[in-house]
Amino acid sequence: MSEMIKVGMADLKTCVSPNSVITLGLGSCVGIAIRDPLTKIGGLAHIMLPDSTAMLNGCQNIAKFADTGIVELVRQMEKLGASRFRMVAKIAGGATMFAFEGNKSSVGQVGSRNVEASKAKLMELKIPILAQDTGANYGRTVIFYPETGEFHIRAVGKSESII
Repeated sequence: MSEMIKVGMADLKTCVSPNSVITLGLGSCVGIAIRDPLTKIGGLAHIMLPDSTAMLNGCQNIAKFADTGIVELVRQMEKLGASRFRMVAKIAGGATMFAFEGNKSSVGQVGSRNVEASKAKLMELKIPILAQDTGANYGRTVIFYPETGEFHIRAVGKSESII
């Protein structure tokens, strides 16, 4: 019997097929799904912010940030037997949830900054992004199945899509 493992906000989890991982409420946050197609080991990170070095209070939650969360997800997958050289990724989220008239502040742009930081870290790790569903102005719930690599994306008032 397969299990659907819940990933909270600023959290990450790994799983082995036939299990899957799910996260709710990706607004400006980004869900990064990574899998090794050979071993069918996968994982999902729900990152909130792009860069851990910008935090003044020294936040210790590495899953909260794209720069540290993705590295930790890969590390945990390798510990289970996945190979980074076979890993592929899919990403979703990074919406602009709150529009402020005439405001181009970093707070209003956190979604796009999260997407760019996630892409940059994956590129640095040489993990190709096979598909993405990012931006726009609505939240998403995602379910990732390492068995097939399917990344199901649900949003209120929209048809479910699979990337």
